[in-house]
Amino acid sequence: MTEAPKISVNNLAGAIVDRMVTEADRLRIIVSKGSLGETLIDAGVKAVGGFDVGLLIAEICLGGLGTVTLSPYAATAKWPFHLTVRTADPVIACLASQYAGWALSHEKWFALGSGPGRALALKEPLFKDLGYADKANRATLVVEGDKPPPPEVVEKVSKDTGVPPHHLTFIYAPTRSLAGGLQVVARVLEVALHKAHELKFPLSRIIDGIGTAPLSPPHPDFVQAMGRTNDAIIYGGLTHLFVTGPADEARALAEKLPSKTSRDYGEPFSDIFKKFKGDFYKIDPMLFSPAVAAVTAVETGETFFAGEINESALNASFC
Repeated sequence: MTEAPKISVNNLAGAIVDRMVTEADRLRIIVSKGSLGETLIDAGVKAVGGFDVGLLIAEICLGGLGTVTLSPYAATAKWPFHLTVRTADPVIACLASQYAGWALSHEKWFALGSGPGRALALKEPLFKDLGYADKANRATLVVEGDKPPPPEVVEKVSKDTGVPPHHLTFIYAPTRSLAGGLQVVARVLEVALHKAHELKFPLSRIIDGIGTAPLSPPHPDFVQAMGRTNDAIIYGGLTHLFVTGPADEARALAEKLPSKTSRDYGEPFSDIFKKFKGDFYKIDPMLFSPAVAAVTAVETGETFFAGEINESALNASFC
């Protein structure tokens, strides 16, 4: 029998889900049951939602291992309110849970699932490098979109996670909504972890991290809304990673992490997206990273910095 993990991201996140359901009226969300008994939480389609529930969704995406706060920050004068993300375990929280890596589809419905349910299904090659698998009798997934998953997708998630439908929760909110946009910007630390993995930096040496990015204003158009959330990170995000190992490797990581190293850096993301005709795979993957990176080598006490906040690019995107 496989030993249960010491930390269950689904159980930790489930406690936050239960709180959301209990406080549905205050949070301005709509909770319902799907045809198979699954719990559906509308956080920004017919529901008003808002920043309060967006913060909770972001913490659910982090598998209950992170804290997401909204507070003033002086780095961007016109956009002073920033999301700050910190976690007890950045690798598990950001990559085993928050990362939107599980492609789910049926006919015309498509979404990338994020959240702790991924760590039960283990459908992505990424989990081979993480060395983490959850074991729980409930599961939660978050999808960016304006429709809940159809029964066929619910059945697939149930089969892949080993969790019966009546113990599944799906939270959905489009990027154009207040909650949906906020939870995307709250991925500022996750993109740094993902890029570090792409750069082949050993994840086991990343022992802590914190990230911040300006809260982007919503936009009714999907492409513009998506562009603004990406620009918040690409041109306004700052992450600080704490790593073990040689200081020169910490310096090299800091130099390679910022978005400015990408060939596609400089334009609003919505323009880049249109230039490549909506094909994400043609966009340089190195663009998806914070504007500024700080990396501390904890065994020597040295900290290395690279990148810069690009306020003019933020203004071009947000205004």
